[in-house]
Amino acid sequence: MKKLLLLVLALGLSFTACRETKENAEEATEAVENTANDAAEAVENTADKAVEAVENAADKAEEATENAVDAASEAVENAAENAKDAVEEVVEDAKEKGADELNKAADKLKGNN
Repeated sequence: MKKLLLLVLALGLSFTACRETKENAEEATEAVENTANDAAEAVENTADKAVEAVENAADKAEEATENAVDAASEAVENAAENAKDAVEEVVEDAKEKGADELNKAADKLKGNN
């Protein structure tokens, strides 16, 4: 009888241990799934942030290029205006000197007559 009682007790303990092992395995599986989902979400978030960073960099590069083009255009316009002013000044000086020389020549001719 003792042996039978010990056998029943041993079988009861083994069923209880198997149930606990199954529950632990289910909990571990759920934990692994949750971790995998968290990792996938983290990778997706990182990829989204990388795409956003690349887009922002492209926008800033485009803006910098536009600013550089605008600055270059303005510099060319300023240089052209300065060159025009310089040419006009040289022409005006040449006219004045030419007129002075013509007046001197005319005065000499008048004085010789």
